[in-house]
Amino acid sequence: MSVSNSVTTSKKIGLVAGWGRFPIVVAKALKQQGFQVYCIGVRGHADPVLAEICDDFRISGLAKTGAQIRYFRSRGCNNATMAGKIFKTILFEKSALIRHLPDLGFLRCFFSVYATRKNDRRDDTLLTLITDYFSQKGVNFLPATEFAPQLLVSAGTLTKNSPSPNEIKDIQFGWEMAKEMGRFDIGQSVVVKDRVVMAVEAIEGTDECIKRAGQLCAGGRFTVVKVAKPNQDMRFDVPTIGVGTIETIHHAGGKILAIEAEKTIVLDQEQTVSTANRLGIKIVAMKDSEIAHAAA
Repeated sequence: MSVSNSVTTSKKIGLVAGWGRFPIVVAKALKQQGFQVYCIGVRGHADPVLAEICDDFRISGLAKTGAQIRYFRSRGCNNATMAGKIFKTILFEKSALIRHLPDLGFLRCFFSVYATRKNDRRDDTLLTLITDYFSQKGVNFLPATEFAPQLLVSAGTLTKNSPSPNEIKDIQFGWEMAKEMGRFDIGQSVVVKDRVVMAVEAIEGTDECIKRAGQLCAGGRFTVVKVAKPNQDMRFDVPTIGVGTIETIHHAGGKILAIEAEKTIVLDQEQTVSTANRLGIKIVAMKDSEIAHAAA
């Protein structure tokens, strides 16, 4: 992947940082490439260490859309990227709009969601609305993977042990289910055992989905399948795993993690694979074409 000429020329870029290590990895990659990084950390989500990496770092409430746009524009950032998880459950807290004090930009951006109820609140709906609104105001969002393409996993078995033929059958089954869930923008992960769906990711996120599967499947040894949506927008909500994912699977009793090659981010890949090998978790990255071929 190549970074657009306009970004390379300006060498200024905005970063909207959510929860997790992904924003830190992206910020470091941008700095290594010579960018001036101006970061907005979402309150209650972003790691404060970003202040030590970026040229400027500001904490912002999730509903301060207008202020965020002004921040980027005032610093000459015509392009931005986003990285990290946003816990969507905060949108459903009691009196959420009052608690988060949305500014005028937020109300204009999400008028069709909160006022007219014309649009739903699925991830793609909300994130497309916000990226389109930023673009209208002169700030274009680009995929974080354009700046750190090495994070996208290649096809193959990552761990020292490969899935057995029966485990491959569970992967195939879970893959089909996960793709359907993704098509409806419900979630990206499905947990299966013996071709029975144990848990499906929704608003709670992958880790909580895995924990729930562990509670429902006392025998453990289940398979976690995490894939990209059929029409994945690489600017946001790209499937991401790391050491924490592997540890969660282990504690819940799972044994297999199947992810989508070239569309899944693996953070700290060497450490993640090492942890999986130590805990006896198998990781395999596959493509849609491989799933179809294996099922034939």
